[in-house]
Amino acid sequence: MTLRFLIHAAGAARPGQLATLGLALARADARLLDVEQRVTFGSVDFDLLVEIEGDASREALEGELSDASDQSGLEVTLFSVERGDHTRWRETGAQPRLVLSLMGPRLPALVVAEVGRLIGAHGLTIERIERLSGPGDLGDEPGTLGACLEFRLRGETDIDALRRAAQGVGETHGVDIALQADDVWRRHRRLVCFDMDSTLIKAEVIDELARRHGVYEEVAEITERAMRGELDFQQSFRQRMSKLNGLDESALAEIADALPLMDGVERLMSELKRLGYRTAILSGGFTYFARRLQERLGFDEVHANELVVRDGKVTGEVSEPIIDAERKAWLLRQIAAREGLDMAQTVAVGDGANDLKMLAAAGLGVAFHAKPLVREQARQSVSTLGLDALLYLLGYRHGELNA
Repeated sequence: MTLRFLIHAAGAARPGQLATLGLALARADARLLDVEQRVTFGSVDFDLLVEIEGDASREALEGELSDASDQSGLEVTLFSVERGDHTRWRETGAQPRLVLSLMGPRLPALVVAEVGRLIGAHGLTIERIERLSGPGDLGDEPGTLGACLEFRLRGETDIDALRRAAQGVGETHGVDIALQADDVWRRHRRLVCFDMDSTLIKAEVIDELARRHGVYEEVAEITERAMRGELDFQQSFRQRMSKLNGLDESALAEIADALPLMDGVERLMSELKRLGYRTAILSGGFTYFARRLQERLGFDEVHANELVVRDGKVTGEVSEPIIDAERKAWLLRQIAAREGLDMAQTVAVGDGANDLKMLAAAGLGVAFHAKPLVREQARQSVSTLGLDALLYLLGYRHGELNA
């Protein structure tokens, strides 16, 4: 009669323990069907699924495991496994996998408990929890890089309902909860495209130009009309540009030199370049300022609107094509096709309604410090950490990065 057992061995981790357990199984003529090992804070856990023939073999297996326990310093427990249990495990293993990234300045126990409740309420099983952030306690005062836990989940669920519930939990507790499929593409993204204004920089350039020209209130009123739906992006862009007619060209350099970078952007770009990603700016702003960022941070390419300057003055004219929401999504697809990439390998990051089509087209679309409407419609969002939190969503651990 064929018998199956789950062997659980736990204790202080030290070299040679797997070899000791493996030899015990070999001496007992046990067939190894599956094995997992985990080490946490110096403690090791082994789970080994084995198969043997008959009660006599069970006695031999128990004897060998007793000797292995003495040699390895592990506490070994043997559990009988019915065929039905094994079948259910295999069926569970075929269910969809998700990754939930929990990020924030701090992650106290209450937040982790609430995330656990959320996961359970949606019928999912937590298969693994791993810390991606670096040294320091999860519940410490806010740090510059924040904390991140990655949950590997298994099961069938309504992913849109889970995302909505996760957004509510995140807003209540001041953390970010991002969900994505745990598939082959997760750690094989190759192209990252960014909006510029309020994403790579802490400013809206057209507002700064308007302030310098003394027409900020007029430009702001046009922006407000666009937000109310009275104007589309192209209409509002043309009207705002017309207000800049006569702005002295010297103001451009002064504004460019004073633009504040978004938190975390320098670290993020350094790592993306080191890891071989292609990066691009897709902006409804202006190439003059985007190219300054390209020189400073090393973006591979820039696509933005051209400021028309004539005789040392901004004319307020508009060069075609205007980079609007449709154009951003089109550019993302064009760059991916040119580079021979699957769209699942693309990442898009932005904060405004003008970015939504780009975020929807990308394999990973991230609303960064975005307006509520954009956060609601985007599949992932980051609101509590800097731009380098994108590295967590790409699956990188602190130890794999330079800083």
